[in-house]
Amino acid sequence: MSNTTIGIDLGGTRIKAASIDRTGNILHQHYQPTNDNEEGTWKDAIAVSVRELQHNAGRSDTLIGISAPGLPNDDNTAISYMPGRLQGLENFNWTGFLGSRTFVLNDAIAAMLAEARSGAAKNKKNVVMLTLGTGVGGAILIDGKPYQGAFNKAGHIGHMVIDSDGEPDIVGMPGSLEDVIGNCSIEKRTSGKFRSTRQLLDAYRSGDSFAGDIWLTSVRKLAVGLASLTNILSPEMIILGGGITEAGDDLFNPLEDFMALYEWRTGGNRTVIAKASHGDMAGAVGAACFALEASGII
Repeated sequence: MSNTTIGIDLGGTRIKAASIDRTGNILHQHYQPTNDNEEGTWKDAIAVSVRELQHNAGRSDTLIGISAPGLPNDDNTAISYMPGRLQGLENFNWTGFLGSRTFVLNDAIAAMLAEARSGAAKNKKNVVMLTLGTGVGGAILIDGKPYQGAFNKAGHIGHMVIDSDGEPDIVGMPGSLEDVIGNCSIEKRTSGKFRSTRQLLDAYRSGDSFAGDIWLTSVRKLAVGLASLTNILSPEMIILGGGITEAGDDLFNPLEDFMALYEWRTGGNRTVIAKASHGDMAGAVGAACFALEASGII
């Protein structure tokens, strides 16, 4: 078996691929458009990325890890549930298609695993990660291992309830965390005044009081959700990733203030909140790490 492992991150717009060595160092990278369509041509695009990275490694017997949206099956060889897009993803036999042993996991868990092995949470054992973007993804690390739970559904933190009187989100949960901070609800939260979180932040920074109320309300509700997680899971660290974290101090400073109000800090202990350190290759690196660990090589 090659000392090189390949990780693929199947995103909505781009396929990001990387090969890593046994210590997690990135050796080569490869990008290409996803081109999601009814014909499922994105599968062939993944095969192109794999062949390119195998060629660079000089070996065709590489382990492969795939990070993808949806819920994987019990043995992490395929995505078993992903309705609505990426036609043909559900229950697809990746090992047979790619000709190499392949493991598959949820994309948020892959990103968290990258942070746990070589990023912001390196050497931490109990960690929660949230990705704040169009929606809100999540992942949980318990005793150093990714926790997937029954049906591999664990970590969908974006669907926790913040406001029981709120409107149902895409899985039917009322007033979910995803709807109070995700970019998917920005027009609804601002009565159509803003179309993106970036626009909202630009207005907030320019002193717009309406934008300030909306933004700080969203951050306060995020803090309520995070404080709830600290009571349930008691992690050492909460990592925040995704496009909304590019707000920088405008997110993290008020978030710390709200956490001081809501977090139960027994004995003066507080949960560290950190920004994800891996860039857009996090899913690919995490998928490759998962393949190495699931195969028993490390």
